[in-house]
Amino acid sequence: MPTIAIMGAGPGMGLAIAQAFGKEGHRVALLSRSPAKLDPVVAELTGQGIEAAVFAADVLDRPSIVSGLAAVRQRFGQIDVFEYSPANPTLPAASSTELTHDNVQIQLDFYVHGAVAAVNQVLPEMLARGSGTILFTTGASSVHPELGHDMFGNIAPAAAWLRNWAHGLHAAAAPRGVQVGHIAIGAWIGRQPGATAPEEIAPLYWELHTQHDQVEKVFFPSDQPAS
Repeated sequence: MPTIAIMGAGPGMGLAIAQAFGKEGHRVALLSRSPAKLDPVVAELTGQGIEAAVFAADVLDRPSIVSGLAAVRQRFGQIDVFEYSPANPTLPAASSTELTHDNVQIQLDFYVHGAVAAVNQVLPEMLARGSGTILFTTGASSVHPELGHDMFGNIAPAAAWLRNWAHGLHAAAAPRGVQVGHIAIGAWIGRQPGATAPEEIAPLYWELHTQHDQVEKVFFPSDQPAS
């Protein structure tokens, strides 16, 4: 049975991705800096017949990424799909006119160095066996930076780096059997009025996993998802 590892999992998008892959026969490893908060998510997945477990990993603590993914392999064996979608609203956000070394560096550490550390733990095995999928999630300002200049001026460039790497990594890894994809979300995710339910977005992840002719999906709630 294949395994998906979701780094930065939570009760919204992480749960929806877990359900999308779980119903297709995947076991689910949920990695979070606050693993105890995911016990209800594990219970919900288990109640739906999806085998799931939670593991500790903080994308700002690279040793914890190594130990967390090692624990996933010890529990479930090889990681077939890896998805990276951390979120931490407590980190400083800034407009494009208010950037400093510190508020830029923390986002680079969060998005870029966390992703690099995680991919370095899963990619070599995927390349060695000639199969696997790596998926990255960012906001749509990684593709359309004008959307985030007032709120995400320090986040969008870091996310854009991740998007750029996803495309480059796909070009390098796809000929060796490893699919890499990027999902950019231009919506507030939630259950409240005006928000987009995560279940509306989750199918894009399965599409990128199974349709290897594409590397990117961009979601806006007023339009059909666009590649």
